Amino acid sequence: QSRLVESGGALVQPGGSLRLSCAASGFILDSYAIGWFRQAPGKERSGVSCISSDDNVYYTDSVKGRFTISRDNAKNTVYLQMDALKPEDTAVYYCAAQGRYFGLGCPLGWNYWGQGTQVTVSS
Repeated sequence: QSRLVESGGALVQPGGSLRLSCAASGFILDSYAIGWFRQAPGKERSGVSCISSDDNVYYTDSVKGRFTISRDNAKNTVYLQMDALKPEDTAVYYCAAQGRYFGLGCPLGWNYWGQGTQVTVSS
């Protein structure tokens, strides 16, 4: 089985909200940095947000003020709360994990990747 499993993707109207989950299996997520990425049709994968091993958070400019990354260590899960969704947010969303990262910004490399979950924002 995959070490990371994303869920929560759906079809939602513009302005709506969605919460994505990234659940880890086989390791304890609280010691890892977690990143969220997305890939729209015909476009390259790009970073959305990350949370470091000591819980510093970062967002790409296009989602600041709308998306929130958080972790629930008791559930071994990281979330991406997405509010005020726009059609340009439509993409497959992936989470990734990097062990014990305490640096500035997001890691340059990632140990594990999930399979992705589809988010579609459309009327």
